[in-house]
Amino acid sequence: MSDNVTILGAGLAGSEAALQLADRGFRVRLVEMRPGTPTPVHATGACAELVCSNSLKSTKPESAAGMLKAELEALGSHLLAAAHRHAVPAGGALAVDREAFARDVTARIEGHPLVDLVRGEAESLAEAARGADALVVATGPLTSGALAADLARVAGAGHLAFYDAAAPIVMADSLDGGRLFRQSRYEDGSDGAGDYLNAPFTHEEYEAFAAELVAAERVVLRDFETRELFQACQPIEEIARKGLDAPRFGPLKPVGLTDPRTGRRPWAALQLRAEDAHGSCYNLVGFQTNLTFPEQRRVFRLIPGLEQAEFARFGVMHRNTFLDAPRLLDANLRLTAPGAAALGAPVFVAGQLAGTEGYCEALRSGLHAALAVAAELSGSDLPPLPCETAFGALLAYATSPETKDYQPMHVNFGIMEPLAERVRNKRDRYAAYAARGAEALAAYRALLVARGLMPGGPATCADAPAAGPSQGASRA
Repeated sequence: MSDNVTILGAGLAGSEAALQLADRGFRVRLVEMRPGTPTPVHATGACAELVCSNSLKSTKPESAAGMLKAELEALGSHLLAAAHRHAVPAGGALAVDREAFARDVTARIEGHPLVDLVRGEAESLAEAARGADALVVATGPLTSGALAADLARVAGAGHLAFYDAAAPIVMADSLDGGRLFRQSRYEDGSDGAGDYLNAPFTHEEYEAFAAELVAAERVVLRDFETRELFQACQPIEEIARKGLDAPRFGPLKPVGLTDPRTGRRPWAALQLRAEDAHGSCYNLVGFQTNLTFPEQRRVFRLIPGLEQAEFARFGVMHRNTFLDAPRLLDANLRLTAPGAAALGAPVFVAGQLAGTEGYCEALRSGLHAALAVAAELSGSDLPPLPCETAFGALLAYATSPETKDYQPMHVNFGIMEPLAERVRNKRDRYAAYAARGAEALAAYRALLVARGLMPGGPATCADAPAAGPSQGASRA
């Protein structure tokens, strides 16, 4: 008889973990509270619904995000395969049609004979663990109040919260094509076609916009402090408060762009990225915001080319709950808090709740948790993940007791082990990181195969079928 695993949360991490474990023959009970219990930002009950952006970041092999995608591919990520199936043009990045992507993942979950998708809100870790041989908690940054309270009880003082922000989306047919121009930064990855729309500012237009942005009315006026925000999700108005030119060196940076009307680089520029394969609406890249809806309409229509913009979605702020990973999780993402021992089953945490930030990071943490559960229930040892890999570096940072004042982190070269020999050229240095990581990953994957935790052969995420279990090793 198969071991039973309960997974709370059918977001990116939970869905990836469910499919990975089911492929290995474990019976999975995947519990998702939506749509019966909604969140402030989700619109559907679909698995793996994306709410902040439709971009999974860079595909460049020599970037940290690209390294992470290579790891996901080598380890057979189901959701990365789905992302590739539903990709939309985004220059050198991987962006998806979010609705098609979520439908695909939901179909895979519902079609797998070893996955039971249960709709309902989990309120107690002990109750969720009852009858399970292992529990994976992947309820994300919007963990319901009841479960968050129970998690706080189990985890103690390690339970923290901060605010996250989502960018607005505008309708394509409401944009002024005469003001905007299509171009990817440095024309990277687009063969000159340009996958982004760009709104160029003159010096005067930029200063007028920045002044209105700083003065605009916000949703939260008193309890919202800059120190509560993860830096990658700073609202655009908070960035502007740091200084007049701060947005020009952030979301409004004009580098790599040439305005065809002037033949010169604009003073500042907003990039807009297609939200779906049809290009019917566009995301204001980097424009997470806490402005009221009327103020968003007024202020963002000051952007050149957006004077008549119609908003398919306004930007929103929402609560983001996460654990203090350095104090509460081990390198296998297992919950080590004293209260966890009384739950009756080993508990693992994946996704943003584990204190990692980013879509692909969530996929990878779900995959890592699945491997850890498989090893635990099979009586095997999960090989240590090399810190030379992108996720290995993130995991080492996130679970090191030496990491103080922890806030969610995404993969980046700043947290990786230095190279044995210094490489001065940045591009060559990043390429060296990628080459070193690929070598470490190959050795790690070979260990997984040797211990029966992965099927042998050169499997990649693209090998996974559209629905149903894969042809990997089974425990059923």
